[in-house]
Amino acid sequence: MLKTNLCGIELRNPTILASGILGVTLDCVGRVGKNMAGAVTLKSVCHEERQGNKNPAMFGYDNVFLNAVGLPGQGIDNAVNDFKRLDNLSAPVIGSIYGYKIEQFGQVAKKMASLKPAMIEVNISCPNLDYGKPYHADAKLTAEITKIVKKNSGKIPVSIKLSPNVHDIKEIAHAAEKAGADAITAINTATGMAININARKPILANKIGGVSGPALKPIAVRCVYEIYETVKIPIIGTGGVTYGKDAIEMIMAGSTAVGIGTGVYYRGIGIFKKVCNEMESWMKKNNVKNLDEIRGCAHE
Repeated sequence: MLKTNLCGIELRNPTILASGILGVTLDCVGRVGKNMAGAVTLKSVCHEERQGNKNPAMFGYDNVFLNAVGLPGQGIDNAVNDFKRLDNLSAPVIGSIYGYKIEQFGQVAKKMASLKPAMIEVNISCPNLDYGKPYHADAKLTAEITKIVKKNSGKIPVSIKLSPNVHDIKEIAHAAEKAGADAITAINTATGMAININARKPILANKIGGVSGPALKPIAVRCVYEIYETVKIPIIGTGGVTYGKDAIEMIMAGSTAVGIGTGVYYRGIGIFKKVCNEMESWMKKNNVKNLDEIRGCAHE
């Protein structure tokens, strides 16, 4: 009922652990796989180790989660040493990469490809890094990054992770597709801020951070909807998915698979099984036999 094909990758269900949440060690990947995620995305790595931003770097309240961790990570060389290979684990693994300069995306992609992930996700859209001119907001730069990653990834499918913080996300998605992207991940976090009125200053040390959690979902659904009308490649709809109904909504907007990140904070590591059970319950109630029947139906 929930089986999904994503760029030739057979998923037992459409749920994918989003990058930045738990996907940091072999043990974590195994745990997420055993908890029924259809696939697992690793935490993003670049050409070097990174400490990230100063604390406080994250907090949550109501339906909002705000973070400015700044992509701390072990770097690609340590990741290669730690993981060895990624094609023999409990669920398909997506390697997430980024760089400061365009050529670094290619260098990291080549090393990530040596681990044999099911897919490589290209994070051009973290709101907490200063690239200079943001890649995610420039169609030409997005295309250049897509081309260099594809050149260095062999036959491994590549998904470009886009930002909602742009004037026209359709233009960026189209540029990625034209440059050879196999899929689009939509979306990364939106930018936001919270102020402690007693301390009279921003709560995050970085002042501005990325907004995720249920509050992000309407923005993500809108982005997926617009991208679906623009490109022919699959979309991994990500942002605010917490319950089965959220995943169904993403698929109706046009996504092939559904990323779950902050939802783990709200419902625990068992969220993947819970979401799948809720999806199946809705499908049975509404006489839907498979996800292809409803994918993109909101466009009709």
